[in-house]
Amino acid sequence: MKALILVGGFGTRLRPLTLQVPKPCVPFCNKAMVVHQIEALKEAGVDTVVLAVNYRPESMANVLAPYEEELGVKIVYSQESEPLGTAGPIALAKEHLTDETGSPFFVLNSDVTSEFPLGDLLEFHNNHGAEGTIMVTEVAEPSKYGVVLYNEVGKIERFVEKPQVFVGNRINAGIYIFNQSILNRIEAVPTSIETEIFPRMCSEGQLYAMDLPGFWMDVGQPKDYLSGLCLYLAHKKKFAPEELSEPTEGIISPCLIDPSAKIGKNCIIGPYVTIGPDCVIEDGVRLQRTSLFKGAKVKNNSWVDSSIIGWDSTIGRWCRVEGVSVLGTDVTINDELYINGGRILDHKTIKASVPIPDIVM
Repeated sequence: MKALILVGGFGTRLRPLTLQVPKPCVPFCNKAMVVHQIEALKEAGVDTVVLAVNYRPESMANVLAPYEEELGVKIVYSQESEPLGTAGPIALAKEHLTDETGSPFFVLNSDVTSEFPLGDLLEFHNNHGAEGTIMVTEVAEPSKYGVVLYNEVGKIERFVEKPQVFVGNRINAGIYIFNQSILNRIEAVPTSIETEIFPRMCSEGQLYAMDLPGFWMDVGQPKDYLSGLCLYLAHKKKFAPEELSEPTEGIISPCLIDPSAKIGKNCIIGPYVTIGPDCVIEDGVRLQRTSLFKGAKVKNNSWVDSSIIGWDSTIGRWCRVEGVSVLGTDVTINDELYINGGRILDHKTIKASVPIPDIVM
């Protein structure tokens, strides 16, 4: 089977993390975001993954090359010369998605994290026999989204964009499966699959919806990245606790700590913390709801909450970092500073507190 992942463009919502690497290669729970999806696709029987990119494919290839061999999946890069929306890239990759077997193919948005029950999605799709299936997820405030309305067997009846009165609470989860015949509907020009292709398929009775069980989050911006991190770790704690770090004195589950990380005395780590390779946590540090990337360092007696600490960045002694602060690569926070919602670009040394959310260039 084949699959296409819509990687998209510049990842501006996740800056400064995407100044150094393409968004799909930003670590999420100690793996590149897109690797979580590739692993799920492999488990569902996919052997070829097409990444639809228009930005830095060579950087992506460098990060993902080891996974081709490790997972036994062929990764192909389909590069757009201009942004083609959410449908055009599917047409552009036609030669990679079709074969003589006529098998359906998956399409995923790269910003999404979930349980990825792709085997169940494939079974549901094959059973109803229509051209396409989209996974839908429940949200608390449907007025912010386009709502999907469907009947008791899953056939989609209509889409309602940002309803001001309640009509339903299921939205498009960005996880699809299509028969190869959908490629006859799409041209390699800028096209929206949500507003142009799906309504046409719906009117012909060729589009079904399947409820996505469990958690879901679009992690394409820092606030949602941290929410998605919490959902992912909570899911692992419930269903696969052996994949998490063992709760010990000072470690409050769920946490994911790379074995190469060094943690000092009298620390309290967690809940909802990921610590990447070669990180150093000195004595008396408090971490919660936070992600540290490879090589990050937090010095003695600092507090970090609801923040993302980028590669090789250092937080000084007796600091407090919170409020969805995001440190890029090689950032240094001097001792005894307060950082609240700071977005700090690469290679900066911070010598004064950032008491209100701000971008430090």
